[in-house]
Amino acid sequence: MMKQKIAGALYGLAIGDAMGMPSELWARSKVKEYFGTITDFLDGPPENEVACNFTKGQYTDDTAQALLILDALIENKFVPDTSIIARHLLDWADRIGAFDNNILGPSSKAALGAIKEGRDPEPFTSRAETNGAAMRIAPIGCLFSRDRKAELAQYVYDISRVTHTTDVAVSGAAMVAAAVSSALEDQDWDTMMRDALEAYDIARHLGAATYSPSLAERLKLALQYANQYEHDEERFSQKIYDVIGSGVLTSESVPAALAIAYYAKDPHRCSLICANLGGDTDTIGAMATAICGARAGLDAIDPLWIGRIDESNSVDLHHYANQLLSHRHRN
Repeated sequence: MMKQKIAGALYGLAIGDAMGMPSELWARSKVKEYFGTITDFLDGPPENEVACNFTKGQYTDDTAQALLILDALIENKFVPDTSIIARHLLDWADRIGAFDNNILGPSSKAALGAIKEGRDPEPFTSRAETNGAAMRIAPIGCLFSRDRKAELAQYVYDISRVTHTTDVAVSGAAMVAAAVSSALEDQDWDTMMRDALEAYDIARHLGAATYSPSLAERLKLALQYANQYEHDEERFSQKIYDVIGSGVLTSESVPAALAIAYYAKDPHRCSLICANLGGDTDTIGAMATAICGARAGLDAIDPLWIGRIDESNSVDLHHYANQLLSHRHRN
């Protein structure tokens, strides 16, 4: 059962990422005008300078980096080591031309560029407010039971600090990981959101101070919209887009993702809401659908969608699920 739920989180991550890839970083109005409504995996449009290099069902840097971090952890017996994580990320970035092809986010690009050139990345990591830490963290929630939030928060910080060390980036990542942790234990959705808020309160003290808006307050407002527009998906999505925001800042995308997961509950519905949202659709989709996948489990996901992810990415997500499960039991 736990293996199925961990696999659900990993496939949810990849599905939300791949579903949101074609509309990535387009305005909501442009998404509607170009696609109408996204209902399935699509190729990246040639007009989208970020998604144009991807084909139907391929995930982007969100899932790729999540798996690279797992590779780095597996190599070092699940002890986070910044130098090993950086090596895996840089090898991948060089291999796919990530520095030249608009694949890396701004904070990760700056920090990894500094490391590559032998410079101290701290001037970049200590100002990084974008969502690079949160987008790749969902699998880490599979390692911890929900009563170990302080350990989870520290572990998230130790992984994230290669590129992100701000209070907002670290706490946003911890919120996503905590929601996954809670989902694996079949907590109800209100409890899952409370767990995310508790993780925020712990993790925000670990990072460098910023004047970013409160993720907790934004999430609480977003959840009000989820309840208010329970039967009106279009109005809910528009409120998230207009008020909470769907950009690359952690303060927008993490509350948006958590609220959409809470609203959709089902991983299929969740991935489609995110893909049609506008903004950072692949990252919001990756975070939100990983949470829904952890809650629902792999058996609740359409086998055709699972097959599409496997075929389009040549990846064995079950290998990673087994590694996470094994360390969860030893941890």
